[in-house]
Amino acid sequence: MNKVKELPGEAIATAVQAPSIGHSVRAYAERVRGGDMGALPAVLGLVVLCTVFAIARPSFLSPINFANLFTQGAAVTVIAMGLVFVLLLGEIDLSAGFASGVCAAVLAVTLTSLGLPWYVCVLAAVATGAVIGVVLGSLVAKVGIPSFVVTLAAFLAFQGLVLVLVDEGKNISIRDEVIVAIAGRNLPPWLGWGLYAACVAIYAAVQLVRARRRAGRGLVADPLSLIAVRVGSLAVIAGLAVYVLNLERSRNPLITSLTGVPIVVPVILALLVLWTFVLRRTAFGRHIYAVGGNAEAARRAGIAVDRIKVSAFVICSAMAAVGGVIAASRASSVDPNTGGSSVLLYAVGAAVIGGTSLFGGKGRVVDAILGGAVVAVIENGMALMGYGSSVKYLVTGCVLLLAAGVDALARKRAASAGLR
Repeated sequence: MNKVKELPGEAIATAVQAPSIGHSVRAYAERVRGGDMGALPAVLGLVVLCTVFAIARPSFLSPINFANLFTQGAAVTVIAMGLVFVLLLGEIDLSAGFASGVCAAVLAVTLTSLGLPWYVCVLAAVATGAVIGVVLGSLVAKVGIPSFVVTLAAFLAFQGLVLVLVDEGKNISIRDEVIVAIAGRNLPPWLGWGLYAACVAIYAAVQLVRARRRAGRGLVADPLSLIAVRVGSLAVIAGLAVYVLNLERSRNPLITSLTGVPIVVPVILALLVLWTFVLRRTAFGRHIYAVGGNAEAARRAGIAVDRIKVSAFVICSAMAAVGGVIAASRASSVDPNTGGSSVLLYAVGAAVIGGTSLFGGKGRVVDAILGGAVVAVIENGMALMGYGSSVKYLVTGCVLLLAAGVDALARKRAASAGLR
């Protein structure tokens, strides 16, 4: 040990980076056996589902259906990203679906009736979501009403509010080109490849900087071989996705060409980067995990628990507003069903299926994307196979129950291993 202390800084960095990729794999396997499975069940489920649907219906892998998967699951995925913050606290928001409908209705009314610019309308919708979050969060944190009761009441009230905003069942068409483009248009192929290169380069830089900083602080850093595998895997998977999305998808390309990455994809990526940074690199994010792990201990440590809870609900409802904007863009209209039906169930299911715990303290924003992909694949694949809504609901419900069961068993295993 004395010899290690005498090593210069660069030698220490080399020493702490000594673990090989095999050592990292074994360490990951130990974490899985200890109950920390993370997103592994979602990834395996996604692979199995895609394989089954591709065999049953080869059209599942067609370029046009592949692009449809992104637009179909976009609104639910964005709402689920906001729900992650509330679930991390061990709370629930049952009103997120219809909150997105209310915000979409605000967008539609300000666009059509008031004739305001699209960016003002989007800001109004997001601001409406933030106000909803403040009200819900304050009732939970300040008044002490359980989140289940508060958001269930809001779930019922927001259905009536949507009806009021859309004039008791009126369908409001949205014709603004910018709004419609969010979920209805695509990037030029060259821009899609440029986005791909930028994402891979940024991810590689983040991984290398993180490893270097950990090594510089005397902490165990990921070996370069493991970083290369991660970056290479991302490059291959994302490269294949961009290649397929850049193929011609139009049935009449001479009349209308349909190529490129859907615009909604970089929107979701930007939100992923933003909220991942907030959760992993800021004091607010660490406080979210602390409150979700043990609220009383967090309070005694000086964390403003009530403020953290209100902020989480604000983020959740604001993201629901963004999801409502995306849903309105995809449908090019808003009606009383916007944000209703199975939107909330799918959004909660996406977050939980992706790996976010219902018990609080464990989860990541990327879980919502993985879970949203699973939900979109189930819905899309079942439709291609000719199954009705009854079968889709049954399968999605079983997958959600399985994910919740895996989470509960993982927590028990982690507790028995002394990890929690």
